Amino acid sequence: MRGFFDEVQHYKLLQLIHNKVKCRTTLWLIRKWLRAPIRVNGRLYKRRKGLPQGSPLSPLLSNILLDTLDKHLKGKGLKFVRYADDFSIYTKTKAAARKVGNEVYLFLKNRLDLPINREKSGIRRPNNFELLGHGFVPTYKKGEKGRYQLIVNKEGWVNLKRKLKVATKKTMPYSIKERLHKLKAIWMGWVNNYRLASIHHKLKQLDEWLRNRLRYCIWHDWKKLERKRKNLIRLGVPQGQAYAWSRTRKGGWAVAQSPILITTITLSGLRRKGYESMMDYYLKFKPQIQ
Repeated sequence: MRGFFDEVQHYKLLQLIHNKVKCRTTLWLIRKWLRAPIRVNGRLYKRRKGLPQGSPLSPLLSNILLDTLDKHLKGKGLKFVRYADDFSIYTKTKAAARKVGNEVYLFLKNRLDLPINREKSGIRRPNNFELLGHGFVPTYKKGEKGRYQLIVNKEGWVNLKRKLKVATKKTMPYSIKERLHKLKAIWMGWVNNYRLASIHHKLKQLDEWLRNRLRYCIWHDWKKLERKRKNLIRLGVPQGQAYAWSRTRKGGWAVAQSPILITTITLSGLRRKGYESMMDYYLKFKPQIQ
């Protein structure tokens, strides 16, 4: 829908609320909130349509309005997904998609007085379509022609890796426990959001990369050569080997990916510090799609 929050007609919304809520005070407060004037360049303008954004009341009222659309689509027996003003409807053929699209266009125009965004709307095959950061690809399994699985789009992976990289900058003055806590706060919400998607392979690779970033931070925190040597000895490295490794000419990132740290700062050692891999969490809470 084009400019949904700017195009909501107040009389339509208020009528839908009145059908369920008979409290005059509540209706009066909602009407006052909807019609609060807008300040533009220091001047106040009256508002006769649209929802003020930034308030938790806006998505609630928008769902009340679009619940009419949901019930219409359910009554037609259609499969669809809607999140706020973004929605997609799924059909088996292109002809059926064109017919449903025209019906929905007329329903929104005539019943809810809402315009459709023609630029974003269209008929697409699953592998050319994205919804809420998800994409669709064939399952590539024998005997499952025409079946698709959810994946995370490229932007979703890029954003996650960028945030993890910021939290694992070697110059950030965090202890290992503080860093792990910040990392978990970043990836836990992301994994929960995309847990329905097929992310096993990429998540495993990202886990390996993240562990190396943590090793890099630890190596940087040791700073002095003698301190590196003593810490390597504490981790079970023979004295002669610890001396040689502590004097390596490799850069910090190369050391993090080498046996110097992979064999000393192990996965079990990181877990004792509070580390939990994204893959373990994903497998623990991954729901099964029927």
